[in-house]
Amino acid sequence: MLVADDDAMFREMITAVLEGAGYKVLAALDGQEGWDLLRKQGADLAVLDLNMPRKNGLELTRLIRASDKYKDLPVLMLTIRALVEEQISGYERGADDYLTKPFDPKMLIARVRVLERRILPK
Repeated sequence: MLVADDDAMFREMITAVLEGAGYKVLAALDGQEGWDLLRKQGADLAVLDLNMPRKNGLELTRLIRASDKYKDLPVLMLTIRALVEEQISGYERGADDYLTKPFDPKMLIARVRVLERRILPK
């Protein structure tokens, strides 16, 4: 699973929550590093912050959707932006789900599991 978030505290917390639930996590400092890690090591799901330097979450999602290899990769956008318009924009640009910060760790795990059930092959 790819996690890309430029906020070290959130990145470490998300990583710890996901690893605690049994997921292997590739953690990236920003969208560009996330894209590089995805291409080099692969992932079966991405949790992306919206606001990041170099490439933001929407730019990274665009690259993912344009890639033959990763176009079906489930993407959960995780951000502090809570406005409905921003969430709609995320969905329209390829995000599969949207969770706002701060969040309950149990909700993050629940959303990831829903994406796995709906999108990933059995």
